[in-house]
Amino acid sequence: MARLRVDFAGPHVSVQDAGRPGRMRFGVPGSGPLDRRAFTAANLALGNPAGAAGVEVSMGGLRLTCLEGELGYAVAGGGFILEHLGKRGAWSVATLRAGETLAIRPGPWGSWCCLAFAGRLQAPEWLGAQATHALSGLGGGRLAAGQVWQVDDARPVLPRAIPCPVAARPRHDIRVTLGPQTRFFAPETVETLLTAPWKVTEAWDRMGMRLAGPRIAPEAALDMASEPILRGSVQVAGDGVPSVLLADHQTTGGYPKIATVLDCELEALVQLRPRDPLRFHAVTPEAAVQIARAQAARDARYFKALEQETPRC
Repeated sequence: MARLRVDFAGPHVSVQDAGRPGRMRFGVPGSGPLDRRAFTAANLALGNPAGAAGVEVSMGGLRLTCLEGELGYAVAGGGFILEHLGKRGAWSVATLRAGETLAIRPGPWGSWCCLAFAGRLQAPEWLGAQATHALSGLGGGRLAAGQVWQVDDARPVLPRAIPCPVAARPRHDIRVTLGPQTRFFAPETVETLLTAPWKVTEAWDRMGMRLAGPRIAPEAALDMASEPILRGSVQVAGDGVPSVLLADHQTTGGYPKIATVLDCELEALVQLRPRDPLRFHAVTPEAAVQIARAQAARDARYFKALEQETPRC
């Protein structure tokens, strides 16, 4: 067993696990990590189940002190900087011992990283998962200064680097499929979505990301009924400002979706930072399926290699 004290936690730092799939029909968002690839990598690098509970760290950063025990940890996602017995980068595994401090702060790139533990993080559950729904705080919860967290069955690990896949880097050219409500937009407005330069704004969190650029307001009466929403939907409100919906998105909505980001592109999207530029590139649904299958195959090979390379103490 190990105990960790939170010395500092920035905004949006929270406990996450694989989330709550299959509950959207009850009005429950899926939640889970924003960068699912990095979250899985951090867990597999420790020999954990892929969806084991860990901590998602924002650019606000995190600092922990180990009060008791010795605890292996892994950090993956973004180009964050770790301070533990000397500075080093994310995408690495090490052991934190009693009296030692681990600090995680933003580095040269990326907006989110994942901190996994070699053990079982003791955190509250909600509807069978420890993933935190940011708006309500239900689930494992946000981290705050002064809290003490316990990790059962804590074990040390051998220090090593985690390979950082190319797909982990942020991308500024994001592929989408058009629709499902392009009928609410003039053809030239759809063209603007695909040709205009966009920027990530400061108005983004686990629920969604608002973009800055030209107005792409709907040009028809918004008479659509509320319907289910997917992670990656590019939703446009009446003011013409598009938002990309993310892990904690609402389950239904009545604003039109002009496009949908390919699910396999979302990890690259969420690692963009405020004021970063991006452009949208439309692909056909058939091409989107092929792109998704190819990325899933690459991820499967990467995860399999991680599991095979993970040493046992």
